[in-house]
Amino acid sequence: MILQMNPTIYVDTPIGRGHALFIIDYGMHQNSCWVVAMEDNGIVKHFDANDIIICTNFTYHINNERNSFDHKAKKSKK
Repeated sequence: MILQMNPTIYVDTPIGRGHALFIIDYGMHQNSCWVVAMEDNGIVKHFDANDIIICTNFTYHINNERNSFDHKAKKSKK
C-alpha cells in the first residue's frame, strides 16, 4: 500500500531534514519505507521507518521535548 502525504510532513533523516511525500507499507513483516524529498537539494531518498523522526510541531504538540524552547524565559520583565 502507498500513502501519499497531503500535506507533506517535515522529518529529520540521517542525512538532513526533508519533506515526507509517501509512505510505502510492505505489510506487517517489514518496516515501512518513507519517501522523502530532501530540503537542501530536492533529491528524493527512501528511508526505513526506524530512520525517520517527525520534526517538532508546536501546534499539535508533536516532539516538543526534542526541540524544547522556554518561551517564558524570553519574556521581558517590566
